[in-house]
This record gives sequence, structure tokens and C-alpha cells, in this order.
Amino acid sequence: MSSTATARRLFVARPHSGVLLGVALAAVALAGTLAQLRHGGVFPTRPGSGELDLAGVVLAAGSTLPLVAWRWFPLGGFVATAVAAGLLAGLGYSVDLVLGPTAALFLLVASRDRDSRWTGRTTAIVVGLLIAYLGATAATQPGFPGVELLHTGLAWAVAWFAGERTRMRRELVADLRDRALRTEREAERERLLAIAEERARIARDLHDSAGHAISVIAVRAGAARLRHHQDPDRSLLALAAVEQLARQTVEEIDQLVGTLRRTGSAARSIEAPAGLASLDALVAHHAAAGLEIQVDLAGTPRTLGGAADQAAYRILQEALTNAARHGTGDARVELAFADAAVELTITNPVRANCQPRAGGGHGLIGMRERATLLAGSLDAERVDGTFRVHARIPYRGHRS
Repeated sequence: MSSTATARRLFVARPHSGVLLGVALAAVALAGTLAQLRHGGVFPTRPGSGELDLAGVVLAAGSTLPLVAWRWFPLGGFVATAVAAGLLAGLGYSVDLVLGPTAALFLLVASRDRDSRWTGRTTAIVVGLLIAYLGATAATQPGFPGVELLHTGLAWAVAWFAGERTRMRRELVADLRDRALRTEREAERERLLAIAEERARIARDLHDSAGHAISVIAVRAGAARLRHHQDPDRSLLALAAVEQLARQTVEEIDQLVGTLRRTGSAARSIEAPAGLASLDALVAHHAAAGLEIQVDLAGTPRTLGGAADQAAYRILQEALTNAARHGTGDARVELAFADAAVELTITNPVRANCQPRAGGGHGLIGMRERATLLAGSLDAERVDGTFRVHARIPYRGHRS
């Protein structure tokens, strides 16, 4: 059953190829066998051995025609051809080279796969049939059957070697095909993972940008409401700034959401969020909303990697937003450029009745995640009425 299944799988992509191969081999082997019977072998050595009668033709057909069914019965076809060849030799027909069993042995070896090993039973069958053929030949002629042993033994050895090489080559091609398919699947999986990661990054940026804008809008709207009776002109300026920021935020949300909806290579790349180069603009935005910010720089400014630059800016943005929302109206930003990393410290007084949220809130979680992903660190604590955020971001920060 295993040999039969193996043979069926050999030409599964082209089901007619196995039949055509068997018919071609059977025809060639039959013609060669009949020629040997007609001429008394490959090298005629026995007088009167060139007769071609009905029994010889029937046995010649029996030793070759089972090749047609090799695709379904590879081992059975070999046994049938070898038995018929032994009968030919036992009846005195001179066949120095049995072509049918030789071709059947090649197909038997070549059709195996990893699931059907070459067992000791198969070896015993092959060796036993060879010995039976040589014994039948020796019984009908004087002396040792050296010619038959040389021709048939050498032919069977070559057939086994060629079949084994064919099998190994077929398995190698199958392995290469499977490896190519696995590589293609892995590449597709990596592509999908990259898309998912990019969409998650865009979602985080959308959260940070929208949250920051909404907080600033709320602060400015509140300041305009409180100062409307005292200074109407300044109140109108604050409302105009709120309107402008709201429009910008809507455009940014449209751009980000539009990118999330697009798939494939047609999606346009999203512009990276502003970095530390936009620190002055960020401070000016909060100052216009009533938050007094003091900025202190230490060390020689250094160039940060793209991801590190964006992370530093987002941490500053979130920390100042929290200061405007929960603080008393002023904040201090310390930006220190050390040898290997930039250190950010944002401090602001908090109201006495302001209770810290359990878990620190999503803003602090997002800031800590950004720093950690870039092999940095972030600490946030409230001590003696002052809230302090300290972050360390390596210059060449990379996502771990």
C-alpha cells in the first residue's frame, strides 16, 4: 500500500505521465527481449538458441508488460517481471540481459519517498529474484552463468543507483519548493505585522495629538470665558486661537484616519510628528493658553534619531498638557544633553485638592512606553505639592 501511494504521488501533477512512461518502457523492453530471444542473447554462445516460439513471446511479454502498471504497483510489477524472466531462463531461452526487471527495479527505487524506506524485506526480494534467475540459467546450461551474472547484476546495480539518484533529486526539488513557499508565507506574515505595527503607531500619534489639542482647547476656552468681561479683545484672540487649533486638529485626524483606511502600497506615508526643533512652538502654544513655562537648556545640543526625537517631543507635549490640566499655571522644562542621551525634566506645582489617578493615567503609561521602547527610562512622582516627570532618551534610540 505504501509503494502504491508513493507511485501515485510521483505524477500527481500530471496523472498521465506515469502511464505513458510505463508504456514506453514496456515497449522498448519487449522489443529488446524479443531481439535477444531471436538472436540467442546479447552475445550468442549456445547453438540453436535463436528460435522464437509462442511460449517465448508470452514469457517475454510477461517480463516487460507489467511495467505499464508500475505507477500503481511498483513492487508487484518488479516481482512479476523478474518471475517471468526466471521462467524464460529456466525453459532454456537465452536472455543475457533481462530488460523488464531492470527497468522495473529503477522505477521501484525512484518512486520511493521519505515515508516508504528501503527495507530489508525489499532487499531480500530483489536479491532472491536475482539468485533465482541465475539458478534457473545454470540449470539449463553447463558451467557457471558468468555472462548472465555480469550483465544482469551490473544492470540491476546501475538501475538501483540511477533510481536512488532520481529519488534524491526529486526530494531536493520538493524541499526547495516547500522552502520557497514557507519563505513567501513568512514574508507575507512579516508584511502584515509591519502594517499592524505602523497602524498602532499611527493610532498612538492620533491619541497624543488629539488629546493634546483638546486639552489646549479646553484651557484656552476656559481662559477666554473667565477674562471675557475683563479683557474682551484678549478673549476674542483666545477664541480665534481655539478655532485655528480645532481646524488643524480636524485636518490631522482626517489625514491619519484616511491613512488607516487605505491598504497596500497606495497608502501615502504619514509625516513624522514634530521633534525637539518645534519646542519653541509647543511652549508658545501653552503660553498663549495661560501656562507660564520656563525652559532651561544644559549641554551642547545633539542630533537625535528620528524615533528618539519624536518620543522626546511627545513626552514633553504630554507632560505640559498634564501641567496645564492639573497644575497651578506654571511649569519648568529642563533639557539636558548628556554624553549618550538627552534628559528631560518637567516639573509643575499641583493644586492641593488634585488627587493622583490610579495607575497614573493613560498619558503617563504612553510616555513610559515610548521611553522604554527606545531603551530609555521615565519616572513620574508627586512630592511636596510638585509633580515631576524625568525621562532619559538615548540619542540613537531604536525600538527594541
